[in-house]
Amino acid sequence: MHTDREEPSLPSPRGPLSAAVRDHLRGTGPLPRTETVESVPAWGDDLQLALYQCYELHYRGFAGVDAEKEWDPALLRFRAALESRFLAALRAGTRVHDTVEDAVGDLLVEPVDGTGVTHFLRDKGELWHLREYAAQRSLYHLKEADPHAWVLPRLWGRAKAGMAAVEYDEYGGGRADRVHAQLFADLMTDLGLDTTYGRYLDAACAETLATVNMMSLFGLHRSLRGALVGHFAAVEITSSPGSRRLAEAMRRTGAGPAAEHFYDEHVEADAVHEQVVRHEVIGGLLEQEPHLAPDVVFGIDATGHVEDLLAARLLTEWRAGRSSLRTPLAEAVAHTS
Repeated sequence: MHTDREEPSLPSPRGPLSAAVRDHLRGTGPLPRTETVESVPAWGDDLQLALYQCYELHYRGFAGVDAEKEWDPALLRFRAALESRFLAALRAGTRVHDTVEDAVGDLLVEPVDGTGVTHFLRDKGELWHLREYAAQRSLYHLKEADPHAWVLPRLWGRAKAGMAAVEYDEYGGGRADRVHAQLFADLMTDLGLDTTYGRYLDAACAETLATVNMMSLFGLHRSLRGALVGHFAAVEITSSPGSRRLAEAMRRTGAGPAAEHFYDEHVEADAVHEQVVRHEVIGGLLEQEPHLAPDVVFGIDATGHVEDLLAARLLTEWRAGRSSLRTPLAEAVAHTS
């Protein structure tokens, strides 16, 4: 895995906002007025990439960008305008359940005839679909669990203990070779993909950027801690059955043992995590801060909304025989087990 010390390269701009952020990070240009954000589509490539660049400064940063830019006042003001636009679009587009119990209950119900991305990959997916899916998801999985770690200082008691327990598993239980980001890099190697952190940022579609941006938005704002817990619950509760389908897809296409192992690991681990998140993290949080229940519901339902947008994009392209990526993948890299 080539991710331990390298900072990713700045991405190619996708419009005036992302170009301005890139130039500002390079020290070669000013940021536009915050009012200009309102004229750009909230779900479009330009705004999502501009926001992604701002957030990445809180993770590994970018090659050639001064680490002090993380707290640049002008950039933080501009980021706030991007966040306000994105959050408003999330709230406007998300159908919200009435209660936490209703929201969680729907997550626990698996449709008899599912038509989502994991069903498609299990039943019809070819190796090129799996490679594209892994490239898209690498924007999160190579930093897996990091956005959720932001919430730990904002919790206490049962909620903090439960969240820390799940995060400990995500980070390999103290073993570097079992860190989930490393396991995903191993999966990528089996699929002949470049495991460099941030390698597929230019290729990923806006909907993929939005899934990662939402995690960062919720995690970096204490006021949205309830939404982050809701998001985390949605991920953990739905992960086990989805991972089972993806493991079957990897086996059926002969993707490789590491590709199978990543999803097999999530089938087992997330079945346990589901119980901890429901009873300790959500239960503990709402016992201490019951007024956050609407935020937990919003986090659950916003996650479903954003994932549905990504699924629609992927399935529309794949069913038409087209790539879901903005730039084509290189040929599979030869590797030896």
